[in-house]
Amino acid sequence: MTFRRLRTRLVGLAAALAVAACARDTAMDDIARAYVQLVLAVGEHDLDLVDAYYGPPAWRETAHADSASLETLHGRADVLLARLAEVERPDEEYAAMRHDYLRHQVGAVRARVATLLGRNFLFDDESRVLYDAVAPHVPAERFQAVLGRLSALLPGPGPVAARYEHYRRGFVIPPARVDTVFVRAIAECRARTRAHLPLPEGERFSVEYVTGQPWSAYNWYQGDFTSVIQVNTDLPIHVDRAVDLACHEGYPGHHVYNALLEQHLVRERGWVEFSVYPLFSPQSLIAEGSANYGITIAFPGSERVAFERDVLFPLAGLDPAEAERYAQVRALVDELSYAGNEAARRYLDGEISGDEAQEWLVTYGLMDPPRAAQRLRFIDRYRSYVINYNLGQDLVARYVERHAGDAAAQRWQVFGELIGSPRLPSGLE
Repeated sequence: MTFRRLRTRLVGLAAALAVAACARDTAMDDIARAYVQLVLAVGEHDLDLVDAYYGPPAWRETAHADSASLETLHGRADVLLARLAEVERPDEEYAAMRHDYLRHQVGAVRARVATLLGRNFLFDDESRVLYDAVAPHVPAERFQAVLGRLSALLPGPGPVAARYEHYRRGFVIPPARVDTVFVRAIAECRARTRAHLPLPEGERFSVEYVTGQPWSAYNWYQGDFTSVIQVNTDLPIHVDRAVDLACHEGYPGHHVYNALLEQHLVRERGWVEFSVYPLFSPQSLIAEGSANYGITIAFPGSERVAFERDVLFPLAGLDPAEAERYAQVRALVDELSYAGNEAARRYLDGEISGDEAQEWLVTYGLMDPPRAAQRLRFIDRYRSYVINYNLGQDLVARYVERHAGDAAAQRWQVFGELIGSPRLPSGLE
């Protein structure tokens, strides 16, 4: 074969591949639009589903006018999954992740519709299909061991849970100082995040204080790099929650996560599927897990206790001399986080009653009765969603630290790339 003929054949092959890639991208864009419209339509039946939407307003209006039944919407999800199966998975990393992401997200919406139609998934089966992950089963003995270590740090007689609650009362932020403390914590988290991650120009948020909710705080992403952060004041807010909530809901948590997705995937790549956030989906494990790990990455080592001792304790009118001991207690309590998963799993699988679940949360989760009751309301409403906080944090932590090592700057880089990508929970392993 002559060089000219070979070159002609190669040029023709390249052109054919380009046409095929273009057709594949067009098919993916069509599926993405149908996925967004499906989520919005299901959201008309399930008011908790659509956590954020900033796509074309006309699509929401169409969904509102759509009278499709849940059975019809379940069928639409089946059709979308079949269409995705016909599209060849690309080789390019982000395009391949996009294909996987849409397949899992549509599958999660389909499963949520099945739940609304009356299907009762077991806890682990539900978390697998909704969040692409299953939390480990942790025996009570492991929590008992942590409680034994915690007992040595807490003064006074009686059960550890009661002693912890008594001790913790000394670290409540007076209601008149909550806003001052919280706003200062957000400012610090924002400054630390901006020092490492380039945030979109004009990103901003507002803070509101609410009551009557089953959660302690919530970020409502509005699009255009804007969030509304709501803080629930039903129960006392302890000083450690200021950094927790400021990082988790704001920087480098939910606000930054959503803003980077909007910037990198919606605006730069035109992937409209990221303009909607269905709460009951794999996206939530990445969102919640990265928001929790964001606390550690923003305040590595002893930096958190130093900031709380030197800044937040005085603002709250608390004794800074108690900050380090309080941090030691808090670190042990964090080791009990999977107790909430166990309570939810056993309760939702019908192994224990609601009263027994609350008792478990008091004993092993060290929640006072009102907080345990609030958590049970959360479990009733959001079910296996609880795994996204602790399992999500652990998966994100292992992923970032495996790819970045101990270098703080490198961890920020890997973290920023993760939260601006379409990576799935199973892609963190």
